Parts: sequence; C-alpha cells; structure tokens
Amino acid sequence: MFTGIVEELGRVERRDGTGIRIGCATVLDDIQLGASIAVNGCCLTVVAFDGRGWDADVSDETLQRTSLRDLQPGDEVNLERPVRLSDRLGGHLVQGHVDGVGEIVEPPPDLRVRCARDLLRYVVEKGSIAVDGISLTVVDVLDDGFTVAVIPHTSAVTNLRTKGPGARVNLEVDVTAKYVERLVTWKTS
Repeated sequence: MFTGIVEELGRVERRDGTGIRIGCATVLDDIQLGASIAVNGCCLTVVAFDGRGWDADVSDETLQRTSLRDLQPGDEVNLERPVRLSDRLGGHLVQGHVDGVGEIVEPPPDLRVRCARDLLRYVVEKGSIAVDGISLTVVDVLDDGFTVAVIPHTSAVTNLRTKGPGARVNLEVDVTAKYVERLVTWKTS
C-alpha cells in the first residue's frame, strides 16, 4: 500500500525490453531486493540496486495497461516507497495497481484528465484519485473525465510540472468503490 504522496522525482536511465533502470536517491534508503516502489503509481519490484538507482522488470501485462511503456531515458518519474504501519497516511490508500491510462487535456493548476467511461463510475466529486501515483482530490466529474486542482507545491515536486496536453498518465481509482460495486452486484448462483 502507498499513500500517493510522492517522495522523490527519479529519472529513467535505461529501458531495454521489459527492464527499466531508475536513477534516484531518497527511495534507496533501506532498500532491499524484492522491495516494492511505486513508479508513476505503478508498483514495481526491485531486482537490483546500487547507490545511484535501482532496476525492475516490467511484465508485458504492466506495459500494456499502464503508461510505463511510454517512458524514455531522461523522463522524470514519481517515486514512492510503501507506507509502513507507523507512518502517517497523508494522502489516501493507493495500491499501486493501475486501473487505466488517462490523457491530460489541460495541465495544472486546473488539471483536466480524459479517461475511459468505465472508470468514471468510481470517480466522485471530492473523492480521491491517483494520477501518476499522486493522491489528488476530484473537483468535478465530466462526461469524458475529471478535473483536479493541483497546488503549486504538488506541481513543483512531481512530474506533472513537465506534462502537457496529450500526455498519458496512470490512473488508480478508489479501491473502496470497486469493492462496494462488487458486493452489491455479486450473484450467489
């Protein structure tokens, strides 16, 4: 589990097939093989690391369902380590399981994201949504997406500062809404 509070901007150093190398510093504290780190909201497993960065293998499934396939060397990425039980929960509960990819229509501060209609049933005004792993509060739900207000601090410390119209972003809706839907639509026969 993550909080959607980005700890650090990393930089893609290498992409080869399904492997990725991320240069960073902060998220290397207490790192170990097999640890999870969210990259633009997508939970990846550390398969190698040194004092300057870490490596992950990215499955074909992940590449197909996320915007990670768009990443190129030099791109900035939002990084977050999993929350510990002793940590404050400053954002909202984020699993690091991307539900879909959206497209930026308007950049911050009045961020507008277009997304698939099947995701919109989980998006509510003043509800939480993770955009590229950033915990944000929905301002308005539209026919083809949603808006969020991005404060200057969030723009400054995340990759949203470099993303403009047409950029693809990972979206994770509130998991509680998905569980509620499943419970009320479940058929026992």
